Amino acid sequence: MRLRSEIEKLEESNLAPYAMKSSRSRGRKYPEEEHPMRTAFQRDRDRIVHSSAFRRLEYKTQVFVNHEGDYYRTRLTHSLEVAQIARTLARALRLNEDLSEAIALAHDLGHTPFGHSGETVLNCLMKNHGGFEHNLQSLRVVDHLEDKYSGFNGLNLTWEVREGIIKHSSEHDHPGLMREFEPESRPTLEAQLVDLADEIAYNNHDIDDGLASEMITIDQLRDIDLWQENYEKVLKELPGYPPKVQKHQTIRYIVNMLATDLIENVYKKTADKKIKTVEAVKNMKKPLVTFSSAVSKKNMELKMFLRKNLYNHYRVIRMAVKAERFITELFKAYDSNPEQLPPQVFKQIGSNNKERIIADYIAGMTDRYALDEYKKLFDPYVKV
Repeated sequence: MRLRSEIEKLEESNLAPYAMKSSRSRGRKYPEEEHPMRTAFQRDRDRIVHSSAFRRLEYKTQVFVNHEGDYYRTRLTHSLEVAQIARTLARALRLNEDLSEAIALAHDLGHTPFGHSGETVLNCLMKNHGGFEHNLQSLRVVDHLEDKYSGFNGLNLTWEVREGIIKHSSEHDHPGLMREFEPESRPTLEAQLVDLADEIAYNNHDIDDGLASEMITIDQLRDIDLWQENYEKVLKELPGYPPKVQKHQTIRYIVNMLATDLIENVYKKTADKKIKTVEAVKNMKKPLVTFSSAVSKKNMELKMFLRKNLYNHYRVIRMAVKAERFITELFKAYDSNPEQLPPQVFKQIGSNNKERIIADYIAGMTDRYALDEYKKLFDPYVKV
């Protein structure tokens, strides 16, 4: 039987000097006796997996709305792919896998139904009430909205996981930081890894889903270096194989290429800059976890292609416009007459938090629940 104390000793001896060790965590908001066999970060990961918000990710849009088909990624499958990539990167770099995995699994807990279009419209609706941003909402979920434990609201996660959630950043994410999380400093390398694991995951599964939906084609991708150089390798290695197999293998090669470049580049940068401690990581002006310049350029070309040809495809835009209509009408209906809210939600409304409670309720909806609510409120032939 391996005790927590033994695992913590292994972390001290086996992880890189700049890795975040669980025994050195800043701890939790509300003191708790730690588990005898799980580290603090393992426990955080488990609390996230067992949360209601995590389960609801199964029916929240990534790019394609759930009812468009069972094949396409959802926020849940995306989060699992990000966690898998983050663990691989962390292990190769001798970082804390459990910390990276916990942050990865939690990074989208605050997402609205209908993807980024849902977030955009909810932010507009909340502009006079503090706005809405999904990283801030993810932190609100784990700090306040989950209610499984006695003695405190939320999941009572460690400071490091909470920092990783609020400092998660990509081209879509621009979280506002509170002083508690030292906005002038970088997060741990484990948290920085999740940012790039997120990017690797969504770029490549969006290629897969885009091709499956026929919104993009292999002919269009031939002009993208990252795709074409790996696709040509696959065609030479697997001539005559079904296109589905060739597509999958190409995406696999791209993921491997990006992950390998990232690992090698981080090793080089930490060595060149003589990084020896977590404090040194946090004091860097720029993130240490990046692709090399050559691969970064190729990755940016792929991202721009997906933005132009997939995210701005007319079918995706049509769904975004529908999402705007659904969420706007739901918000206005609840705002004008809050008694339409379920009793457990309505009772939370006080003198100055009505809009935030409504935003919490809508953000927590799955795609299909939001559609059902819309029908119940506005279709006279649907039972309420």
